[in-house]
Amino acid sequence: MNTLTIARKELNSYFRSPIAYGVMAFFALIAGYFFYVAVLIFVRRGIESAMMGQEFPMDVNEWVIRPVFSNISVVGLFLIPMITMRLFAEEKRTGTIELLITSPLHDLEIILGKWFAALILYASMLGLSALSVVMLFAYGKPDWKPLLVGYLGLLLQGGCLLAIGTFVSTCTRNQIVAGVAGFAICLLLWVLDWVSSFETSVTSRVISYLSVLQHFDSFSKGILDSKDIVFYLSAIFIGLFLTARSMESLRWRA
Repeated sequence: MNTLTIARKELNSYFRSPIAYGVMAFFALIAGYFFYVAVLIFVRRGIESAMMGQEFPMDVNEWVIRPVFSNISVVGLFLIPMITMRLFAEEKRTGTIELLITSPLHDLEIILGKWFAALILYASMLGLSALSVVMLFAYGKPDWKPLLVGYLGLLLQGGCLLAIGTFVSTCTRNQIVAGVAGFAICLLLWVLDWVSSFETSVTSRVISYLSVLQHFDSFSKGILDSKDIVFYLSAIFIGLFLTARSMESLRWRA
């Protein structure tokens, strides 16, 4: 119950400021543009193939949905630090962190409440992109199962990066610093997969495995792989665990 109270408070603070509206509007605009471009390429390719007398595989999932999911995940990489940067940094700046950590609430309730609020906001952003994707069912017959798997992957990936951003927010009282540091760490986890393109050693494979991008590839194809789910859930646990340790140090200093 306390966790839900904290989550509700955070959501109210998001929507009392321009942060939520600005982030959601920007996300909807960019996601809509990517969807429009993917559909346009798909239609033009179909017309060109028909004019040349060639058979064109009308796979909406492969030509439209998968590229849109991949692009949305990239947009989330930039916007997630904007969601998490204020979670604890704002509390530290205004001095309300002392009241929060000396309250009868457990650290876990505070952390989960703030993380859930950020996750709900991110899920709402994904819901906006789903409005465009649903339009495909009016004009085509896309497979709905890969759609659900893709959105599950986006949610898990977002939850992973949100947990990391939540931890970063506990380390500073400056929102800008929290946002930049959170983006830097998330970007690093994103590009770790690049190591495997020019290295084949065991170390490079281990580093590549830690990339959040590598584990989203299966979801974007509509493939539900347990190892990818376990990776994201483990990353969420580690991010929230580090946040709890950071909160514990704040409590001792208070």
